[in-house]
Amino acid sequence: MSAERLHGYVAGATGFVGRALVEDLCRNGWRVTAHVRPDSKQLEAFRAEFLGLGAQVDATPWEPEAMASALAQLSPSHVFCCIGTTRKRMARDGADTNSYQAIDFGLTALLARACGQAGGVQRLVYLSSMGASPTARSAYLAWRWKAECAVRACAVPFTIARPGIISGARRESRPAEHAAALVADGVLAIAAALGAKALRERYRSTDDRALAAALRRVATDPAAEGQTLEADQVR
Repeated sequence: MSAERLHGYVAGATGFVGRALVEDLCRNGWRVTAHVRPDSKQLEAFRAEFLGLGAQVDATPWEPEAMASALAQLSPSHVFCCIGTTRKRMARDGADTNSYQAIDFGLTALLARACGQAGGVQRLVYLSSMGASPTARSAYLAWRWKAECAVRACAVPFTIARPGIISGARRESRPAEHAAALVADGVLAIAAALGAKALRERYRSTDDRALAAALRRVATDPAAEGQTLEADQVR
């Protein structure tokens, strides 16, 4: 499919990877719709930022019927789900671990159902996380697994991406994650020097721009349809 016919709807566009994805899609000739929460205090600033990149902005509320109606009207060929919260945001907002259930799982499930109801979506690309599994001990990864299940159950072709640690210049300071990436990459570099190059390739960190480009590529790759891609496959 030529880029002129591609239309990407990015949910979670104001996040770290979401912003990079909007920019990458616009730069590669896609028509792009960036979703921003209508109650965001920075709605107008985000609108100006995304319009400057060449994307349009959708501020549909996170309500099932409203989202399905918006997708039916906008008719994107691809929907990218980059939704998620963090411990820092939860602490700032006075939320608890149930936010993973409400946001990481709840909004992803809502979006997946809306895609099926709207019709016409050729691929739903869900940004999950390495380690998501039914036996995961952390609440974050456990709810990511349930979100993956919601994506698999929707009536839309899908691709699930499970990157490892994501590096890059964040607007929101996350020193612990930055430090973890440095440590992990350092250990993996030693392992590679000792012969474990495959291990390093699989688990090393990736930056936001490389991940965004990988999400764009897998979205239109027939071989990625219905697949769950691990960290080394989304760089």
